[in-house]
Amino acid sequence: MECTISKEALLQPLQLVTGVVERRQTLPILSNALLVVSEDKLSITGTDLEVELVAWGTPQSVVSTGAVTTPARKLMDICRSLPDDAIILLKLEDNRLLVKSGRSRYRLSLLPVDDFPKTEQKASDIEFPLPQSVLRNLIESISFAMAQQDVRFYLNGLLMEVGEGKIRTVATDGHRLALCNSKLSSANASGPVTQIIIPRKGAVELSRLLGDSDAVATVTVGSNFVRVGTDDFLFSSKLVDGKFPDYQNVIPTGGDKELVADRRLLKDSFVRASILSSDKFHGVRLYLSEQLLKLKANNPEQEEAEEDIEVDYKGSPVEIGFNVTYMIDVMNTLASEQVRITLSGPDNGVIIERLDNPDALYVVMPMKI
Repeated sequence: MECTISKEALLQPLQLVTGVVERRQTLPILSNALLVVSEDKLSITGTDLEVELVAWGTPQSVVSTGAVTTPARKLMDICRSLPDDAIILLKLEDNRLLVKSGRSRYRLSLLPVDDFPKTEQKASDIEFPLPQSVLRNLIESISFAMAQQDVRFYLNGLLMEVGEGKIRTVATDGHRLALCNSKLSSANASGPVTQIIIPRKGAVELSRLLGDSDAVATVTVGSNFVRVGTDDFLFSSKLVDGKFPDYQNVIPTGGDKELVADRRLLKDSFVRASILSSDKFHGVRLYLSEQLLKLKANNPEQEEAEEDIEVDYKGSPVEIGFNVTYMIDVMNTLASEQVRITLSGPDNGVIIERLDNPDALYVVMPMKI
């Protein structure tokens, strides 16, 4: 194997792939990237057995084709430190990978290519195109609500529903729920609803990879995997084997009280109130009356915070407590000037939505303070 390639053409796919490779691995081969040189392409693959990513670069010249596996981060760090206009030689030499540029030479260790994990290519159930910006928004709008290391393993990821001409993502940790919808024009996604659970790492990595453009990503859903392909990469993730809870039952119904407020004003007030909230419970109490929302927080040191906010509300008075961190997370995610909060009483969760776009919905459960 021998080829020359520009720094930019090598570094870009390397950076994508290295994000999947864990720093500490139980299997040494998982710290390596698989480099395959063909006649007109260099493909780089990284995996942690749950998530796999393949990215491509275009060599300037290929002397001989072949494949090697070499430490991913070391190769990336070497490439990153070279001058921007560097031309890099990659060559298999004496069972090591020679990385040469100008007067710089590096020799990296190799592990057998046959030891590198191979992804099982099983038949897919659904395949459809989606703009990268739409798919990224579907993930980023709800990812903060995913559980972390919950014993209910099916909560440590996000639910993706595809079918009936739409795609929906849902995440919950048992205390809050986030949901986002988008329409699908593909005929392949017009059938019955299919549900899959993408693990947390897979969702985070995919969000990192996707751009904000309308460039198309092809999404493929199988019985035990999801795959997303673009012109720059091919991402694959195993699915969580479990049943996601019936989230529809968590969404409150019959809310008869509704307030509209400036999102930034509300967020800033929550942030200030959180400074003096309890470090353990992060509680804040909301007192809602006509045209006024009062926030109160205190802590064991007898310190208190109080904020008054003008809101559009004309219902009966309500008093309710929340984890202020959950409220701030929602306000950070909602990219709108105004938000609508629908509630029914102190013992029921509230629904928070953008006033100008009903595609995303957030539920936060109350807490006793």
